[in-house]
Amino acid sequence: MLQNLITNFTGFTPLGMAIIAIFGLGLANHSGFIDACIRYSVRRRRNLSRDVIIWVIALGLLSNMVGDAGYIILLPVAATMFRSVGLSPIAGIITAYVSVACGYSANIFLSIIDPILSINTEKAAFMANVWDSDIGPMCNYYFFFVSTIVIGVLIYYITRKSLLPSIQQGQERISKVDYKPLSRKERRAFYLSLIIGAIYLIVFLLIATLPFGFLRGVDGGLLYSPFTMNILSILSLGIAIIGTAYGFASGRYRNDRDVVDGLISSVGMLSVFLVIAFFASQLYACFNYSHLDKYIAVNFASLLTSMSASPVVTLILFILFTALINMVLCSATGKWSFMAFIFVPYFAKIGVSPDAVQCAFRIGDSSTNAITPFMLYMPLILTYMQQYNKQVTYGTLFRYTWRYTLYILITWIILFAFWYLLGIPFGR
Repeated sequence: MLQNLITNFTGFTPLGMAIIAIFGLGLANHSGFIDACIRYSVRRRRNLSRDVIIWVIALGLLSNMVGDAGYIILLPVAATMFRSVGLSPIAGIITAYVSVACGYSANIFLSIIDPILSINTEKAAFMANVWDSDIGPMCNYYFFFVSTIVIGVLIYYITRKSLLPSIQQGQERISKVDYKPLSRKERRAFYLSLIIGAIYLIVFLLIATLPFGFLRGVDGGLLYSPFTMNILSILSLGIAIIGTAYGFASGRYRNDRDVVDGLISSVGMLSVFLVIAFFASQLYACFNYSHLDKYIAVNFASLLTSMSASPVVTLILFILFTALINMVLCSATGKWSFMAFIFVPYFAKIGVSPDAVQCAFRIGDSSTNAITPFMLYMPLILTYMQQYNKQVTYGTLFRYTWRYTLYILITWIILFAFWYLLGIPFGR
């Protein structure tokens, strides 16, 4: 423990990711670009609070396209968006967090995790000689396309009917900010910065997808390429460039010192995060070193595979088992890297295809993400919330998120059971 005290902290994954992301966000906020986005979007709009909630939920559900970036980038932006329409910023953080965490598998597009999980599913099926067709990244696409809509509506309903009233109760009413319209100069700067951002995005997409693009992987693909493995850095750099462009075009920035001030403007927020992350990193390191999480998972898996029940009942038990294991072993790829070789052959013996097994795993893995204390980004999430309420703890977060987890898990199980019993393909 003493020998690895420093490396445990410096090697803590969310630490570097948070610092990289906060540079871009801080610069965009300091330059006035984020404020300009809000002022531009609120003009001549009605039902702003409804629109903001829908946008935050949609962005949260779609954020798994770029891995874990949603946890770091979307949450502080959601707090600002909620506050701009007179809603609690903490409610914005929680809504975004639940959308990213519990909806981690739901998406109308393919996400980074789809091909990674399907590779392990395919290997497990072939090694056990139980499946003779290719199990590709889209083997669960149909189911999770529909799930995105269902889960999005459910999160919106819970946010409106439960979260907002419970947070606003006992707190002073947050007055809606009266934003002034953008001036002609600010509007020109805003459009210019968006054009620069679009060019930046197109350039990176081209050098990542063209046959000779140098951001492709060594095998020519994108799965483990510099593009996908460093998507957060690319996004943060893009946000910083857009913010810088807006700052100079609007007259807010005049020299490089102003840019440096923008880069350090949000670093002060990380002081709380650094303290929490230091102790969290030691806890996670000890947990990983002991392999206690894998010990629990393997023993529970042995118990589940010893049961005798119908396929649909066993699949539901598998979902609940995965949801429970996710409380101590949060990494989806980490769990599936060994669980696939246990459960794919087991379910094949009772007539369940590997794509259905993977789908059931993803439901259980996503549903309890929002309430597990071992979520790697938990220190950062608490830091974001403590910017608005110093009394926030994990217990506070759990009190607001358990309802989302329970309802999403029940709804997803019902949808999965009907889908399976009706024989609808999970994907292609």
